Amino acid sequence: MENLVFTQLSITEVKQLFRQELHQYFSEHPALGKQNDSGEEPLSVQEAAELLKLSVATVYALVQKAAIPVSKRGKRLYFSKQELLEWIQQGRKATHAELQQQALDNFQAINKRR
Repeated sequence: MENLVFTQLSITEVKQLFRQELHQYFSEHPALGKQNDSGEEPLSVQEAAELLKLSVATVYALVQKAAIPVSKRGKRLYFSKQELLEWIQQGRKATHAELQQQALDNFQAINKRR
């Protein structure tokens, strides 16, 4: 950035310069622009239970089994909404049509090798 005398610039121009510089900086350093993957606050156990439509006791049980994504600081548990939603998606069962297509793809891949 060039040396500028800010007294000659309007507030709008100064804001625009800062926006441009911040945009350029964060585009060059993408990891710095990320906050907690999605930029949202971590969820408490109660909020995670509400999101998952489970009891708090069930959430604690899943944590103890290491079956659910969680972060722990001291005695507190923290959950990422995005990670919880991805965890739910991982439990999705394939439809009959998807299973048939997968079987067909596997069969064709095996036959190509022969």
